[in-house]
Amino acid sequence: MTTAQQTQHIGDTAAIADHDHDLVHELSKRIDGVWRYDQYIANAEGNSELQNFWRSLKQQDQENVAKLKELVATEVKKDCF
Repeated sequence: MTTAQQTQHIGDTAAIADHDHDLVHELSKRIDGVWRYDQYIANAEGNSELQNFWRSLKQQDQENVAKLKELVATEVKKDCF
């Protein structure tokens, strides 16, 4: 069996629409990032400029996570999942 034959049907079946997958994927990435920021802030101890930078990114990603969660909830209510 050739490689093309082995992979020709990958993606034929999708569990959810691409746009919903994108939301879930991005939510997962952002959540992973948020919990790392506390360590980054701790690693920058003694450097208030870097700590403030990490705190700013953490706040932005927390806001992004909140918005992504709202969008996922909206999609669920539309019965898209």
